[in-house]
Amino acid sequence: PEIVVLGVMAHGHGSCSCAAERDEDSERGFAYGLFRKIDLARMTCLNESREGSGRLVFRAWEERRDRTQFVESDDDEELLFNIPFTGNVKLKGIILMGDDDCSHPSEMRLYKNITHMCFDDASREADQVFSLNRDVYGELEYPTKIARFSNVYHLSIHISKNFGAEKTKIYYIGLRGEWTEAHRHEVTLCNYEIAPNLADHKIEQISPQVPFIS
Repeated sequence: PEIVVLGVMAHGHGSCSCAAERDEDSERGFAYGLFRKIDLARMTCLNESREGSGRLVFRAWEERRDRTQFVESDDDEELLFNIPFTGNVKLKGIILMGDDDCSHPSEMRLYKNITHMCFDDASREADQVFSLNRDVYGELEYPTKIARFSNVYHLSIHISKNFGAEKTKIYYIGLRGEWTEAHRHEVTLCNYEIAPNLADHKIEQISPQVPFIS
């Protein structure tokens, strides 16, 4: 299968130059390219104040400081992103950028492969929980448990609380990892039917037919 690695970053040592910084920015921008593998047509954000605004925060790393694009919560401080991918993803890291005030998220909960997740589902145990720091430049990365997020076709991000404001505001969410093209596999169900001669056998209970996958 085709594998696209979106998480390789090189770091040099010694003196820094403008060219080196530009190269590092380019590498980091490439690393945070998983937004291109989101199925935006099927992505949803629950409790967004403006319909469709949740999609705006998933964009190129180089555009993360564009503060004209953001999502803000509506009724309370919570947000819930349902993010389907166009293939399978190994998620390695997340960046979340907000304002330097109380509207910045303070906790982020990740769930994998729960399609159409709603706020009632958020009561279950998350696959990983992060306590967040304020990040106004989009530079703090939160590393995921890669073994747990190695085969993700749907990611849910629950912003459960902020630093005390009535509403939450997010400008950018960056996803780093690897993407693998998904292949459809045909599944053959074979039914093995047991048809005993009832005249020859006394049967107290007949088990239901069990499908076998081959």
